[in-house]
Amino acid sequence: MLVLGIETSCDETGVALYDTDHGLLAHALHTQIAMHGEYGGVVPELASRDHIRRVIPLARKVLAESGKPLEEVDGIAYTMGPGLAGALLVGASFGASLGFALGKPAIGVHHLEGHLLSPLLSKPSPDFPFVALLVSGGHTQLIRVDGVGRYRLLGDTLDDAAGEAFDKTAKLLGLGYPGGAALSRLAGRGNPSRFHLPRPMLNSPDFDFSFSGLKTAALTLVRNQAEDEETRADIARAFQDAIVDVLVKKSVKALRQCGLERLVVAGGVSANSELRKRLDAEGIEVYYPDLQYCTDNGAMIALAGAMRYQMGAVPEKGFGVRARWDLIAS
Repeated sequence: MLVLGIETSCDETGVALYDTDHGLLAHALHTQIAMHGEYGGVVPELASRDHIRRVIPLARKVLAESGKPLEEVDGIAYTMGPGLAGALLVGASFGASLGFALGKPAIGVHHLEGHLLSPLLSKPSPDFPFVALLVSGGHTQLIRVDGVGRYRLLGDTLDDAAGEAFDKTAKLLGLGYPGGAALSRLAGRGNPSRFHLPRPMLNSPDFDFSFSGLKTAALTLVRNQAEDEETRADIARAFQDAIVDVLVKKSVKALRQCGLERLVVAGGVSANSELRKRLDAEGIEVYYPDLQYCTDNGAMIALAGAMRYQMGAVPEKGFGVRARWDLIAS
């Protein structure tokens, strides 16, 4: 089965073609980082307009690179949510319209499910069941995954997600947008012994997370120190070490409590090299998406859509989007 995946939830336009027999055939991505960087963050209206400009050329590029004509596509998968409503509507309307024109089914995919399953695009890929650490700008969750759609929430963020805390602290340090990656690069030059920041909920009996207080502690440290490059790097290192300590300890604890052997780490923060190094040092079986699939992309949506189709997913009637949408119903 050939599934065309479309991702337009925020500031990246992604399109991909996935074959259930042969894997990912082609994918293309356009990022809006340069455009939004001028404003210090995502401007929803600009994001939506740019998706409109990019989605059709990217779809044509993917089909050309795969060598597959549009008529051979068996189904469409598009991100239905969560995300920016206007941006989601671009992908949803394009995907649903294309499906209608071709007489092929079109289904909406949960953006976080795409991230959750993205390590399956890599080799070796994990088998079910596993514990997933879903860590991004908007979410920090630990989830037991027994199969597609078979999810149990173990722990959630109570305030700022890890990626959000990274971005906000990067802004405090005068780094550009998006700040998380820039903060990690700066932390790589920092002294790990100079400053110590709190590890929120590190020893709590549950698997929940809270990073708002850590961000405030970093703000206090920034205000009380000289603004030289060495100090900024040392603060960045202290901040990153605090987040990584919490993520690693809770992930390993969840894995052991569930009695499982495999940990999957997905979402934008899964690209963090320090987090990967620390988890790899734990002596556990860990799987990550390739770096190109850590950010939002069409490949993960095509994969998730293909797996949903194989499970008998029912095509959407018309189309709609869900800007707020929990992956796991409470």
